[in-house]
Order: sequence, then structure tokens, then C-alpha cells
Amino acid sequence: MKQKAKKTAVKRFKVTSKGKLLRGHAYSSHLKRKKSKSRIRRQKEPTVLVGKAKKRMKRLIGL
Repeated sequence: MKQKAKKTAVKRFKVTSKGKLLRGHAYSSHLKRKKSKSRIRRQKEPTVLVGKAKKRMKRLIGL
């Protein structure tokens, strides 16, 4: 039987056309007053998953 994709993983990661996985940054939703403006700007941009984490998440997503 075909393995189902984990819905929580599908919601949190975006797959690019080249097959890379993008993820959001943690610690960016609240308590922004004490964080620097550059840190807040950096956390808005998604980052690419690499290594073992990428392999594990691809399997969870069903790729």
C-alpha cells in the first residue's frame, strides 16, 4: 500500500521546482520588540533544508 504524506510536514515545508525544501524560521512570531530589525528581516526569508533533515522530510512529505 502507498505511504501517506504527513499533513503537518506538508504544511510546514515548500518544495521548489528543483526539488529543494524550504522551511521557515523559528522564534519569529512574537516578542519582536527585543529582536533587532535585521534579525526580524532575516527571519522572514525562508531557508533551504540540507543534509539528513532534507532526506527525512522528503520521506515524510512523500517525495
